[in-house]
Parts: sequence; C-alpha cells; structure tokens
Amino acid sequence: MRRISMRRISRRIKHKAWPIQFINKFIIVLFSGLIWLTLFFACISPNLILGKNTVTGAGTTFWTTSCFFILFVVFILWEVSDEFRHVLHDIFIARENTSLVFFCLFVLGIQILFVSEVHPPIGWDVSALHHALTDTNDPNIIAYFSLNYNNLPILLVQHMLASFFHTTSWIFFDWVTLFLVDLSALINVISICIIDNDDKKKVRMGIFIHCIFLLLFPTIIVPYTDAWVLPLVSFIFLGICIVLKERYSFIFRAIGSTIIGISATAAFIIKPSASIPIISFTLILLISVIFPLENSLATRDRPLVRTKKSHKKLKLLILLFITWTFAAGTYINLNKNLANQTYIHVDKEREIPAVHFISMGASGEGGYNPKDALMMAVLPTKKARINYSWSLLEKRLKKRGIWGNLLFYVSKHRNNTSDGSFAWVKEGNFIVGNGIPQEKGLAGWIEQFVYLYGTRIGDFRFWAQIWWCIWLTMIAFGQSNRGKIVQILRLTIIGGFVYLLIFEGGRSRYLIQFLPEFLILAAILYQNSWHRIYEFWGKLKQKMVNFIKIDV
Repeated sequence: MRRISMRRISRRIKHKAWPIQFINKFIIVLFSGLIWLTLFFACISPNLILGKNTVTGAGTTFWTTSCFFILFVVFILWEVSDEFRHVLHDIFIARENTSLVFFCLFVLGIQILFVSEVHPPIGWDVSALHHALTDTNDPNIIAYFSLNYNNLPILLVQHMLASFFHTTSWIFFDWVTLFLVDLSALINVISICIIDNDDKKKVRMGIFIHCIFLLLFPTIIVPYTDAWVLPLVSFIFLGICIVLKERYSFIFRAIGSTIIGISATAAFIIKPSASIPIISFTLILLISVIFPLENSLATRDRPLVRTKKSHKKLKLLILLFITWTFAAGTYINLNKNLANQTYIHVDKEREIPAVHFISMGASGEGGYNPKDALMMAVLPTKKARINYSWSLLEKRLKKRGIWGNLLFYVSKHRNNTSDGSFAWVKEGNFIVGNGIPQEKGLAGWIEQFVYLYGTRIGDFRFWAQIWWCIWLTMIAFGQSNRGKIVQILRLTIIGGFVYLLIFEGGRSRYLIQFLPEFLILAAILYQNSWHRIYEFWGKLKQKMVNFIKIDV
C-alpha cells in the first residue's frame, strides 16, 4: 500500500509540475539558441584577425604581439617552474582578496587617467545634447528635440547637473558618465552578493568580470543614454534580488519592490527598452504564483504546507502590486514634469512615431537609415509619418518574403551582437573631427587605441572581442542553473535580443543598456559553465583516445 501511495504522489507531482518545467525548458531553449548564435558570430568576428586586417582596415600591431609573448612566457614558467607557480598561487589564491582590491584600484586608476587625458567632443545625438546646454533657441536644436522627444529627459538631467556645478564642459560630463558606469558595476556586485551570499567565489568572480569589463569600456567618455541608464538597470535587478530573497523581512522586500518600480520607470523614460527587466520579473513572478512547483509536494498529511504556500503566493502578489503602483506613480509624475518643463520649447506633435524605428530596423542592415530619418522631418503631420512608416515596413517585409526575412533577421542579429567593442567609433562623426589623434605624449598614446584612425585601434578591438567571446562562453554553457533570478536574467536578454531585431539596431552599441544582465549572469553561471566544459573536454579526450586506440 505504501509503495502504491508513493507512486500516486510521484505521478501527482509530475502532473502538477509539468507547466513550470515546460516554461523553464522553453526559456532555456530559446535563450540557448540566441546566445549560441551570438557566441558563434562573436567568434568569427573580423575583430579577431591578427596582423593586417583587410576587413576592418585596422589590424593588430606589435603591442598585441608583445601581450601574446608575455602570456607565452608566463605559460612556460608555469609549466617548468615550481617556484613561479608558488608565487602566483600566493598572489592570486592565498591573498586573493588583497589582489582583487589592488586590481580594482588599478582599473579605477586607468579609468581616471583615460578620462583626464582623453575627453573629445562626441558627435551624433550626443553633440545635440551638449549644444542644447548652451543654446536652446537654435532652430535646428528645437527641431531635433521635437523629433527626438525621447532625448528630452536626459537633456533636462544634464541641464540640472550643469546648473548645479556651473559647467557644461565635455570632461565634466565624462566624469559623470564614469561615476554612473562604476556605480552600476558596484550595484551589480551587491546583487551577486545577495543572490549567492554563501558562495564567495561567485562574488569574487563577479568583481573580476566587472573589472575586466570596465578596463575595456571606453564608452565612459560618451555622456549619452547608453551609459547613463546602466545604474537604473542595475537598481532594477538589485530590487529583484531583494524581493526574491524569501528570508528577508516582508518590509525589506517591499522596499525592493519600490526600487524596481521607480528604477524601471526612470529607465523607461530615458531609454524605453531598458525597462524590459520589470516585464521579465512580472512574468516569472506570475508564473511562480499560477504554477507553484512547491505546492505539488503538498499531500493530505501535510495541509499546513499548502496554507504556508498560499501565504507565500499572497505576499508575491502584494509585492508585485507595490512594484507596479510605484512604477505607475513615478511615470505619472515624471511625465507631468516633462510636459511642464520650460527649459526648451519643443513641439511634441513632431515626435517621431515608434513604427518609424520598426520600419527603419527592417531596412539595409537593420540600422540607421538617413532617408527614413529625413522623411520624418519632411512629413508635416503625425498621421502622415505613421502611415508612411507602416507602408514602408509592409513593402520591405513583402519584398523579402518569408525566407528572405529569416535570413535578414539572422544577419541583423549578427550585426546587433557580434562586435565586442560595442561599435566603438563605428558611427558617423563619432568623435568630432577627422578621427586622427592630435595630442602628444600620454594623451596621444592613449588616443592611438580609441580614435578611428589611431594606429592601435585594431589592438583595442581585438582584446575587447576576446573578452566578449570569453564572457559569452561563461553564459552559454550554464543551462543547468534554472533559478528564478537566472531565468529573469535570461528572459530579459531574450527580450533585449527580440527588441533589437524589431526596432532600429544594426550595431552592438544598443547592447550596452543590457550589459548588467550579461555581467550578473556570467558571474552566476561561470561555475556551471566551467564544469560542463570540463566534462565535455574529458569525454572528447576519451573518444579521441579510443579512436586512435592508445592506452593511457
């Protein structure tokens, strides 16, 4: 009888658990397909070509060769010298915390040096923002912000900072960008601490991953929404980590919900796609309420467990309600402030409709289309601009057909995600001027790495691409981890990929807003990925041994 009852319980568990299992598998399969495609495109990127690079026109130099030579020497010494291995073990293992602190200070020092020496005027939208800080009567500036109304919030924030600190210099806003990017990294590390507070290795790896990222992230000299939205995205995930930590008090978790709501709305106002995490959070929480896996373990002999789970579900719903209440309240307040602002006169009726960016995202390589942008300025009414964009979108999709569209969006995903430099200096007039380093001394030496016609720009792209491939590998092999926070991160990245496929994309700069998700996920999954790679290598090695019939 006992055996029969256990079988019934087992069948009941499987019956009740299948929806959540199916949803988890669906997220894993979809995410794995997209992330493996991203990794493949990253690994075949022309940025990885050594020496002369006829594809990008900027190859690697003796500087990269020297780095490889140093790595080779270190490898040889590791293999032949016990004393050398002991020294490295003492530095990086025995005194790991001290080494990590020094590495963080080193990275911060490099960032400060970089901004101090290199702070050029930036072109495209950033230039319009900076110009509007000193001249709001220029007809071109008024027309720009009327059309690009979405950039008005960051202009008002920059105006507030400029008024408070009495400066509009480029270097000032570069310092602000540096602060915001590093603040985002710090918040991410705190989130990792909350997720795995018992696993110090993941926290240390999280710090290390963020340091390497900051070392190869020159966007700290671009004061624009891409970088400025990062701390808000990080705050969203900090709030999510607090809410999902059940051992915290309900009051503290409610504060986490408040952080999510306020941060997500602020992120939405600055960059709408940066608010995708709150949607992922809501979906995962609703799924866990509708299909609670824990409830499947309740039996007739354990009614109290079911009652506790009901209370748990109620708490989650209340926390979700708090999140969206604060999100709605923040949105109403910020929208009211935008509507009542008097800093610059704009005509909101001239605002470019969202469908324009969808239509533009279906043209060329999926990126910016100057002809489409010009028509948005020419067409007099909002209805005309919407109708034009819809008709253009329909025409483009029909012209390619089903198979053509499939190939187009696979190619667009490559353009959106493959470049580990995040499209550094790959947009027109990125750095104002001719893109040729002009400075002498240390500033000139650094400019050679980051200016379009710098002699070592190929070296920067190469090492940024190497790191991007390693970073993606840390994520791609970690399918075994299916925790709620991990699934929220995966779902957010899926949402980001899909968003960039639908709207204007075509270059990996648009991925910057989603980097907190990649950074946190890499830190959480690196151990799972390492074990899977190690097992895969072991099996492959054994198959090779069996194939050539050599006894080891």
